[in-house]
Amino acid sequence: MTGFKQKDIISIRHFNKEELLSILDLAQRMEQTDSADLLKGKVLASLFFEPSTRTRLSFESAMKRLGGMVIGFAESGSTSASKGESLSDSVRIIEGYCDIIVLRHYLEGSAQLASDIVNIPVINAGDGANQHPTQTFLDLYTIQKTKGTLEGLTVGFLGDLKYGRTVHSLAYALAYFGAEMFFISPPSLRMPRDCIDELRDRKVKCHESESLMGISKRLDVIYCTRIQKERFADPVEYEKVRGVYRLSKTLLEEMGIKEDLKILHPLPRVDEMDDSLDTTNYAVYFQQARNGLPMRKAILAAVLGAIV
Repeated sequence: MTGFKQKDIISIRHFNKEELLSILDLAQRMEQTDSADLLKGKVLASLFFEPSTRTRLSFESAMKRLGGMVIGFAESGSTSASKGESLSDSVRIIEGYCDIIVLRHYLEGSAQLASDIVNIPVINAGDGANQHPTQTFLDLYTIQKTKGTLEGLTVGFLGDLKYGRTVHSLAYALAYFGAEMFFISPPSLRMPRDCIDELRDRKVKCHESESLMGISKRLDVIYCTRIQKERFADPVEYEKVRGVYRLSKTLLEEMGIKEDLKILHPLPRVDEMDDSLDTTNYAVYFQQARNGLPMRKAILAAVLGAIV
């Protein structure tokens, strides 16, 4: 894990296949062994300028379970940002209080900006519609655990693919493992063209569609996302696509799916998945959320040099 020591985690593009597999292996070890006090005396600054439940709490829980401490905020309105303090000034000051920063911000490129300014590791917990690399690590971990492999899978990405930072990151990562990808969305929420072009340059088989019909029988994994209301500048445009997809047990079985299909979702969900899926063997999204704890324990331990 020496390749992770003191390394910023900004984009999934900064990691090769071997590094991805090594962090997945470490997460498995974290699930199976006692890791208390690995980070005793270390301090994590948890800086969330956007709302978060799973990412923020799993990072904070991971740090505390490793024996470390947490400072920070979950609402920027209670900080000097509300007085007009710049992100640059904020992270310069906070650097003096901690050993590592986890940052979520509404501006694309914010995590890279912070990492360029400070001399401690910065972990990107989501920068606008750009990237969410640690979510991708736990998504890969979930797929590997529930499918038994990452190699050669057929994956359907469903929903908001334009603003879905989790989709962008996961697609780049799965390209290392020979995945065939179907991008299913309304025309206004298609996967960004530069993402498609990059994947095709990497010899990934990519397909775009507006419907699961004719595709569902081929899929090993469905990665479902919500339509993100907060990313729309015009409420009218959001209303045009709200509720356009709604997965249910009945719908999937009527369309025809593989018996071992797995459905992931980064959560939260709104109306894109029916509760009827929750008790099926297809649904692994709650397990996916729980996997955030061992994965983020692995990330913190590796970056802070507690694991070699």
